[in-house]
Amino acid sequence: MNLLIVESPSKAKTIEKYLGSGWRVVASVGHVRDLVPENGSVDVDNNYAMKWQIMPGKEKQIKLITDELKKADAVYLASDPDREGEAIAWHLLDILKDKKALNNKKIYRVAFHEITKKAVQEAIENPREIDQNLVDAYLVRRALDYLIGFGISPLLWRRNLGKSAGRVQSVAVKLVVDREREIEKFVPKEYWSLTAECAKGQNSFTAKLSQFSGQKIDKMTIESQVQMDGILSNLLVPIAASVSSIEKKKISRKPAAPFTTSTLQQEAARKLYFSSKRTMSAAQKLYEQGLITYMRTDSTNLSSDSIAGIRGFIEREYGKNFLPGTPNIYVTKSKNAQEAHEAIRPTHFDSAGHSVSDDEAKLYELIWKRTIACQMTNAEFDSVSVDITDNSSGAVFHSVGTTRTFDGFIKVYQEDKDDASDDDSETKLPQMSVGDSISIEKLTPDQHFTQAPARYTEASLVKKLEELGIGRPSTYAAIMSTIVDRNYVEQDKQRRFTPTSGGWVIASYLTKYFPDLVDVNFTAKTEDTLDDVSNGKVAKTPALSEFWKPTQRMIESAKDVKTTDIINNINENMHDHLFKKAGNKCPKCGGELSLKLSKYGAFVGCSNYPECDYTQKLSNQPANGDESGEKAGNSEKDLGDGIKFKIGRFGPYVTDGTKNASAKKYNTDTITLEIANELLSGEKKKAEGIELGENPATGKQILYYADGRYGAYISSNKVNVSVKSEPTLNDAIELINNKKPSTRFKKK
Repeated sequence: MNLLIVESPSKAKTIEKYLGSGWRVVASVGHVRDLVPENGSVDVDNNYAMKWQIMPGKEKQIKLITDELKKADAVYLASDPDREGEAIAWHLLDILKDKKALNNKKIYRVAFHEITKKAVQEAIENPREIDQNLVDAYLVRRALDYLIGFGISPLLWRRNLGKSAGRVQSVAVKLVVDREREIEKFVPKEYWSLTAECAKGQNSFTAKLSQFSGQKIDKMTIESQVQMDGILSNLLVPIAASVSSIEKKKISRKPAAPFTTSTLQQEAARKLYFSSKRTMSAAQKLYEQGLITYMRTDSTNLSSDSIAGIRGFIEREYGKNFLPGTPNIYVTKSKNAQEAHEAIRPTHFDSAGHSVSDDEAKLYELIWKRTIACQMTNAEFDSVSVDITDNSSGAVFHSVGTTRTFDGFIKVYQEDKDDASDDDSETKLPQMSVGDSISIEKLTPDQHFTQAPARYTEASLVKKLEELGIGRPSTYAAIMSTIVDRNYVEQDKQRRFTPTSGGWVIASYLTKYFPDLVDVNFTAKTEDTLDDVSNGKVAKTPALSEFWKPTQRMIESAKDVKTTDIINNINENMHDHLFKKAGNKCPKCGGELSLKLSKYGAFVGCSNYPECDYTQKLSNQPANGDESGEKAGNSEKDLGDGIKFKIGRFGPYVTDGTKNASAKKYNTDTITLEIANELLSGEKKKAEGIELGENPATGKQILYYADGRYGAYISSNKVNVSVKSEPTLNDAIELINNKKPSTRFKKK
């Protein structure tokens, strides 16, 4: 018998069906081993030697694997085909060696990028050794994250500055804060446009003023109503005009490339309103069922077999007109993309429908359409530009008409954009020739103001991180959920990120005392070095030293800084955000207001404390009132469908009349019916406990119980931990996985 070890149980079931008798397929359920959660687990003075432990709750899985191994002649390590998957295979092999469970059995490493019978059999026929370069890159990443966490986090906790500072999450938070600074500093500029309603016979169309008195009229040329009135005084409707020029051209638009991890997350956010975490969860399930290729990739490549399948489907379903003469080839923009991998695509191309439901069905249809469209012909358009000249004043009005002449790939799919634009709108102009008479019936002046930069959405923030070379396919979803879970950012009703007071404080502190940690170039260089380690270009120890040594110096310097100096520096960094509008004079006594830190978070207080007890929240709302910033009784909001948002004794919540769900992260401005439905659908009865999410160490759910015999507690896989209030998922995972065994009933 042969034993094959994969990462997830559902994947194990799928693969065991393909392999049949003579094979046993079991799952490790993700990572099985991690660093011991204590200082010194990475020994910086001993070549960065690492101290490992089997993750709490994984002993049972290791026993299952060792028991099955006793019956096997060979073991195939088939964890995922990426850096983390290689690390899991390495950890498993090391554990089995320590337990002396191998007994000279043959060991193979196999990897496949899709779970189909053909792909699995080909992988088994072509095994390889564990790629030590990939493992070393994982070890560098894990050691660096551990050292930064254990080095910086205590500095944050001790001074009430924040919960944690991660290598990549800190950059993401700073990007959100920097964008908010841009918005706060933005000064709108006024400009005007003039639209003409034109008629040619019975046909009407619009045109924009493009030239007046020999001057070209650009977007910002007309800066005030006075200027506009001066122009209008020379244009009296109805105006006799004529066509002075016509330009015709054909435009082609190419289909978008097949999905990478980041573009899938971006498009699912735009079209389906999925968070990155929700997208990756659905993609993982589709992959494990053998419906799509591996969902963590930065490559836009497609295999020759898949291209042949796609082209065959296009010709059968849509005809030869929609099939280009040669396959469309896409160049991967990510500089460190692994071209041997494929883009995310369906494993079969017969139809967009499969026996999946809910999120998986929506995401599968998106992937299927994008993949089919990427191998279709271009969409074709006719564009006509016309200049209309006032016969009297010489003023010129410009109009553009665009008509789609051939659907091409748009027949199946069209990519969305982060921010709406009129560039792709189709408008049709009447047939015209140079010299034709045109009557301008009406002139409409419009006042405009320039707009501040848009806040990041999950889609645009992932896109920005990818452009900067920060993060990798496997990390984007975790980055997005971490910065929200840590309460450094929150999402408004348009699902755009705004920094919380905690986000402002942590970004200001890190910018001052850990500039490299939030420097995009430094962080991107770290990612490049990890890729160089993966490719065997750089050794593990020099790579670790290159980034840890300067970070270590920053940590040592920050340890000796007085809290008063830290507050003064953060005050200076945040001054415009805190006081630009209202000033920093205390309204109660005239003293100076400044930032204060407490275990409950940052706030603004008076320098004359304790004589003056004036405080205010960083949002400029009084901090002495209700913690939500709104008093119960005047903050109820009817969201529709019988669901209401309320502020209760224990904070904000949503209710449908029978069930309640905590809504601590929202207020009357940011809560929506969709969000409320999500909150309520995940709520369980108190007796059953509230599901916080899955523990990656065990694959078991973590439940929160508000009313235990000894108070609130969380529970997972028969491990209970007392808590004061409902924790975030990340906090709950740490508490459960790091709980020390009880000695109460130990035998003497």
